Amino acid sequence: MSHDYNDLISVFNDTFLESYNTQLLLGGDEPIYLPADKEHPHHRIIFARGYFASALHEIAHWCIAGSQRRLLEDYGYWYEPDGRTAEVQAEFEKVEIKPQAVEWILAASCGFPFSVSCDNLSGDCEPDRVGFTAKVREQVFTYLHTAMPERAKQLSDQLRAHYQVVPLTETNFPELVL
Repeated sequence: MSHDYNDLISVFNDTFLESYNTQLLLGGDEPIYLPADKEHPHHRIIFARGYFASALHEIAHWCIAGSQRRLLEDYGYWYEPDGRTAEVQAEFEKVEIKPQAVEWILAASCGFPFSVSCDNLSGDCEPDRVGFTAKVREQVFTYLHTAMPERAKQLSDQLRAHYQVVPLTETNFPELVL
């Protein structure tokens, strides 16, 4: 199955540009979320370098962010760059569980492969990819069985329709084994 970021842009913008005044845009080296301002009438989710996975990740953060956070650049989140200590990495992973669970659901909705992002290549510790994946997977199951964030559900449905993917079940989210 082909995954062209232009299709993702089209599905996202058709779904949310009018209703949430938010558009998905191709960007350069670094992804960023920018709220509407005097020069730009729309909120902008800008993903990196045409990477489909980057777009899904940035969209997932938008799906989680509340209305007040969506008025702040990058939703007002902190970001600690690569090279984190074990303690800072643990905090990073704690706040990334829900967005990465949404990202996994959106990826599955497209038939696109997903891998958690520990995002700490030069830190002082090796991230526990299996353990982090298990936590993200558990959150995916919570979303599937209770209530998924509204915008995530809406986009998942639109992406599944576009990519002709059947409704998602737990089998779409395999356990990571190294």
